[in-house]
Amino acid sequence: MNNVSQRDAFWTRLYEVARQDRRVIAVAADMGAPALDQFRRDLPGQFVNAGIAEQNGLLVAAGLALEGKHPFLYAIAPFATFRVLELIRVENSIMDIPVTIVGVGAGFGYEDSGPTHHILEDIAALRAFPHVTIHSVSDSTMAAAVAEHSCGMKHANYVRLDRAVLPELYQAAPDLAKGFAVLRPSKAGWLIGTGYMTHKALRLANRLAGEGLDLGVMDLFAMPFDEKAFVAALGKAPRLFTLEEHFLAGGMGSLVLETLNRHGLAIPVKRFGLEMDKGYSYVYGGRDRILAGYELSEDDLAKAIRNWK
Repeated sequence: MNNVSQRDAFWTRLYEVARQDRRVIAVAADMGAPALDQFRRDLPGQFVNAGIAEQNGLLVAAGLALEGKHPFLYAIAPFATFRVLELIRVENSIMDIPVTIVGVGAGFGYEDSGPTHHILEDIAALRAFPHVTIHSVSDSTMAAAVAEHSCGMKHANYVRLDRAVLPELYQAAPDLAKGFAVLRPSKAGWLIGTGYMTHKALRLANRLAGEGLDLGVMDLFAMPFDEKAFVAALGKAPRLFTLEEHFLAGGMGSLVLETLNRHGLAIPVKRFGLEMDKGYSYVYGGRDRILAGYELSEDDLAKAIRNWK
């Protein structure tokens, strides 16, 4: 999966599944991609273009699901979620209709398109809904595995894909049912990342290890996840750091805090994410420059971790 975007890995695997299972239907909001074009060309009876009308696309997908199909709604992440949020609440959460919602461009993935195309609140919003699982994908191997896994899910599923081609973290897909994976063992605490920030967590761990601070790395990619396994994996960690490209309120770091609270664990936690008082970013010039505006550059993070007592 090297040099393959998460989007193309996802749709290539889903295309392979769909050729064997006519229940798999792609519902696109006027989106294009090489792997999706193959789906459209070879399986026209399993492809619906809803146009730039994500709300209609979700209703079409819900109707298909009620007829026994496995529908996948695909759009740019902020429009796949917040443009249709009330419909997700009714169709997918209240009515428990199993649609997979696929959003591309998680976090600042559309770095050149401004705040309307950034998605920094989706985890907080969708994890508040019963019957909706979030998959915050971190590499293309995982993206392909999530595509196939989604076909067998009995409830709704939101898949947040990064737009960039990122390094591979996995040689084989991690345990999707567990919802997290240990990428580096811990000696002095854990860096817990999700999506794009898992890559930053690994780079930070390598950098800090060279300075004598040996932190483990976890990739928390599914919400909800296996909390008992997560607590067991933490061991006797003296401290935790969470990293997310998302507003801190209600995000992945909040979920970690809630999990520790539910299990009676008093582990100090430092959350790194977007501070609410900084608001939305109108900065252009690349993802790293945007993150630096929130003091989330690798230099900023390394300094904050070293200095946190």
